[in-house]
Amino acid sequence: METRFNLLDSPTAAKVGKRFYNTALALQESALPKTVQHLVELRASQINGCGFCVDIHSKEAAADGETALRLNLVAAWRHSTAFTEAERAALALTEEGTRIADGSAGVSDETWAEVRKHFDDDQVGALICTVALINAANRMSVIVHSQGGSYEPGMFAALE
Repeated sequence: METRFNLLDSPTAAKVGKRFYNTALALQESALPKTVQHLVELRASQINGCGFCVDIHSKEAAADGETALRLNLVAAWRHSTAFTEAERAALALTEEGTRIADGSAGVSDETWAEVRKHFDDDQVGALICTVALINAANRMSVIVHSQGGSYEPGMFAALE
């Protein structure tokens, strides 16, 4: 499968891409733990089948010190002891928030209660925004068939 279109070749899409990147920077600077951000971005990208974003977020997580064991277990987090209760709550929210088009009722009350137990208001806001932003990025990349495999950590810093 070849990439259909380079979004950065479109002046409007390039502007949006810069804003996406700057929004992601705001989230990175939030009180939401960086490890949680990486896990959320990776899990949503796996669910959405976005090889480009899986490549980016697994490599960025590894560059920030995430272990190969935990990265490899994200897809099977429910059947793993490698994640904290807070991380598990964030991953559940990510899955439920990502799968809303699959006919689910959205985020369950049980998952919401777990998220609220582990994260303060600012962290919850950042978590929700992270889920929404990565899902939008996944959709753009999947639509144009962006390919994973060639990303190097920090590559998008020029978009600032």
